[in-house]
Amino acid sequence: MNRLNSLYDVTVKLQELVTSKIPDEERQEKIDKVNSLLKERQVLLNEIKPPYTEEEKVVGKRLLPINEEIQQNLGELFNQVKTDMATVKKKKDSNNKYMNPYKSLSNFDGMFMDHKK
Repeated sequence: MNRLNSLYDVTVKLQELVTSKIPDEERQEKIDKVNSLLKERQVLLNEIKPPYTEEEKVVGKRLLPINEEIQQNLGELFNQVKTDMATVKKKKDSNNKYMNPYKSLSNFDGMFMDHKK
């Protein structure tokens, strides 16, 4: 039972961290904490080998819904980060277009281009 208690504790900490609402300014800290907890959890998962006792099976069944909730919330966090990255890229592109509006125009100046090879 002892080997699953530490896994359960780390999983509950991860669940609490992922379900809590954190402002955008502190999101990087949250992601760093989530990454460290996921690494710690992966190490604990790799240490757990069969055979399982009945108590360990009960704890494992309690971990399944928590794990699904964690995965759902991590997906939402990933989508938020992806959306923010797209927004930043769009702002950067629009700023570049504002700074140099004629960059995207071609500069052929009426000269003839022969396309034959």
